Amino acid sequence: MKKPAFGKKSAARAEQPAEPSAAPGGAAEPAGAPGTAPGRSAGKTTQSLLAAAVVLAAVFGIAELRPPAGPAKADGGAAPSTAQVERTAAVCPQPFQGLTGSTTLTAYTPPGTGSATGGAGWLSEQAAPATPPSAAPSAPAPSGSPAGAPSAAASGSGAPATPAPDKNAAPADAKLTLGKPGTPATGPASNGDAAPGTGAVATGALAPGFTVSQTTVVTEQRGTGLSGLTCTPESTSFWFAGASTAGDRVDYVSLVNPESSAAVVDIKLYGDKGLIDNDAANGITVAPGSSQSVLLSTISKGAVTDLAVHVVVRSGRIGAALHAADGAKGADWVPASAEPAATQVMPGLPADATAARLVVWAPPEDDADLKIQLSGKNGWFTPAGNESIHVKAGMVAAVDLGKVTRDEVAGLRLSPSDDRHPTKIVAGLRVDRTGGNGKSEAAWLTGSGPVGARATVADNRAGASTVFLTSTGDAATVKVTGSAGSGGGTPATKEVQLPAGGTVAIPAPEPAGLNGVFAVTVETESGGPVVAARMLALPAKDVPMFTVQALRDDHSTVQVPQATQDPGVVLR
Repeated sequence: MKKPAFGKKSAARAEQPAEPSAAPGGAAEPAGAPGTAPGRSAGKTTQSLLAAAVVLAAVFGIAELRPPAGPAKADGGAAPSTAQVERTAAVCPQPFQGLTGSTTLTAYTPPGTGSATGGAGWLSEQAAPATPPSAAPSAPAPSGSPAGAPSAAASGSGAPATPAPDKNAAPADAKLTLGKPGTPATGPASNGDAAPGTGAVATGALAPGFTVSQTTVVTEQRGTGLSGLTCTPESTSFWFAGASTAGDRVDYVSLVNPESSAAVVDIKLYGDKGLIDNDAANGITVAPGSSQSVLLSTISKGAVTDLAVHVVVRSGRIGAALHAADGAKGADWVPASAEPAATQVMPGLPADATAARLVVWAPPEDDADLKIQLSGKNGWFTPAGNESIHVKAGMVAAVDLGKVTRDEVAGLRLSPSDDRHPTKIVAGLRVDRTGGNGKSEAAWLTGSGPVGARATVADNRAGASTVFLTSTGDAATVKVTGSAGSGGGTPATKEVQLPAGGTVAIPAPEPAGLNGVFAVTVETESGGPVVAARMLALPAKDVPMFTVQALRDDHSTVQVPQATQDPGVVLR
């Protein structure tokens, strides 16, 4: 199934300004010219040195008279300050491929406590940024006008110059706009195989914690299921574990380039025999403001049951996502994993999981010997019969865990069997749920980081969302908040106590008077670290449709280093 590219290439090109000509008059007469006094050249040199000294003195004076607004402490040991982010961006993939359904986009920014004001939040199918602001190309000078004469616009007469577009304001063709923090905005995405990916941007007070969810419901008989993901920032590296090209699997990678220049991408596939080398997977060019999908079966050289996928960007930055569909057995987005690490934690195993398949990749440098642990209601334990897994260097290993949760919610952790021999790995977990009529649905979990101070997932429905919380360390206290609804409602909050190493699942707190969809925010108040996931379950046609998304630190603040004044910098 081939998917056409989308987006519009900008035909406009900023005009390069001409080099300024030499200033008229005031030119020094060359040394040795007729009529020049013998000491004239030396005098000129002396004058130049004196002028330079005056300039340096002035610079030193300015440096001393205008110190930094926030000078560092005299001992040079000042801690960096914390500031809120002022711009946040994310990329959503093409909604789906080859199936009939409907896709919803939901954007949300939690209410903040910072001083930022104003700003905007929007989603736009025209992902490529506008042409950088520049002066409009000047028209040819009228006949007879002197060279270098000011134009009508520059002199204030005639038509005014076109103002440069505001890169911090929502474009006129935005598909969805976010009005204010604390209230989600939701709307339909385009449908069909030619539907484009989406770029999302928030500025000012809407930037800290800005998040976007994309949810697709497919109701046709051959592919009934629920596919959901949290849209990710642009990057140059994406890892996915749990893909396949065997049986009825139809998996593809979606590549979206929201930038104004082309990106060059390699897709590396790893199976149980190592790297699958294929020239067709290297040097894929993604045009600016466009997206394309790559069917894994076209680059995997035959059926491979378990795959790890590494999307590497040679030049530029893109958004990447991987969608998996297993015939009538279920479909979902395979979440991008945390970067390779010696320990990987996957939250969000539902109590009624009927099957689970673990897929792990080890780097070419070393084998990985890992112990498998589950986090239950009382802490970590080792599942009987599935105590460990061995992964050969550069290869993928997989194991069926069966009904591993045994009717209790859980999180799964992989860690080195020998702490003296850590190997950085990537891991993914397929989870299946089966209805009473035997029909099943699948979702994929992946290695995830802690929620940190705060994490949010945007698209939640009445009676359909469950929040999974796992403390990977000490006992923890967590606050879970359901926002106002997109159409109205009053936020609701619940405090949850987690035992050390334990997992708790709660229905998402729903706002009173809920109208529309709402967001769920998790905040760590003490203890931890805490990892979290949200399950959205929307049963339809006797199929237990569900999708699971991990909640990750929203990085709404950044550390700003202190600086000391150093006038001597002008001499370096």
